[in-house]
Amino acid sequence: MEAMKWHLLPERRAELMSHRTKPRKSTIGRLLVIGGMDSHKGPLSIESYCPRIDEWKILKNLPARRLQFGVVAIENKIIIVGGRDGLKTLNIVESFDLTSMVWQPIVPMNTHRHGLGVALLGGALYAIGGHDGWSYLNTCERYDFTAKTWSFVAPMQSLRSTAGIAVLGGKIFVVGGRDGTACHRSVECYDPHTNRWTNKCPMNKKRGGVGVGVCNGFLYALGGHDTPAVNPAVSRTETVERYDYATDTWTLIASLSTGRDAIGVAILGGSLIAIGGYDGNYLRTVEKYDEETNEWIQLAPINYSRAGACVVAIPNVYSATVTTTICTNNNIVTTPTNTQISQISTPQH
Repeated sequence: MEAMKWHLLPERRAELMSHRTKPRKSTIGRLLVIGGMDSHKGPLSIESYCPRIDEWKILKNLPARRLQFGVVAIENKIIIVGGRDGLKTLNIVESFDLTSMVWQPIVPMNTHRHGLGVALLGGALYAIGGHDGWSYLNTCERYDFTAKTWSFVAPMQSLRSTAGIAVLGGKIFVVGGRDGTACHRSVECYDPHTNRWTNKCPMNKKRGGVGVGVCNGFLYALGGHDTPAVNPAVSRTETVERYDYATDTWTLIASLSTGRDAIGVAILGGSLIAIGGYDGNYLRTVEKYDEETNEWIQLAPINYSRAGACVVAIPNVYSATVTTTICTNNNIVTTPTNTQISQISTPQH
């Protein structure tokens, strides 16, 4: 039964993970870390992580910057949603085919958004909250891949940018974030069957610029700040919380090595990985959470410091092709990317 669910419910694999489903290092693929923010407004480099040898390599520089966007992956495609290219907020949506290595435009969103969250659920793509260049947003829209149209769904109860977005239990969870005056510890949950948002147990701490990930059936919230990041008194936390869907409770677990926000979060081989971030300085730190020992283990650092990095977990079936193509084709990457092969929320600084 466990194996059948694993194969028949691919979008719930993050929930179904256990010690029995963890793949060998040689088969789990690799991470790509792309873009983000640094002291020069944004690194252009793409870095690739090989877990087998714990090593990061520079693959190629991107030709242009794009910041604070969201990414999902569906089958062999990576889809990039919104963001900004400096001061201009975008509604552009693009698809990158991991097999043909070709970029294709998708119908743009109804709303320009940066600092948004994105998720895949029920075969549809959701774009949630963010900032339109003028105002913080609570609006949400859904893309129908068959009809090739965006339509609005019920708005969130709170305005939120830089929130964490994850899919758990067949619902979309929106965690923390900020609204321009305060950071949130509240959590909202969207049910696509009722088109309603409901409040869930709030986190123990306010977290703007929070990184989130679903691993082994739990939702994790990593780091973040407790007041708007422009506030000189902002406090960045090293704490990590774990949400149990069955009991609707948050529990503090082992803390990160340093307090920071805008952490890139990915799931690779059934492990939660935290990449980069900002603690007053842009960081190269990479840590992996060991659930059995409740501790964070240092991995090889990324080559370039970055916060709000875009993180892509590439399955082994595509990783060799992607790596070869990015290294050899000067025209293949035309837009910065970020992903975690089922759904991603990009941490923002």
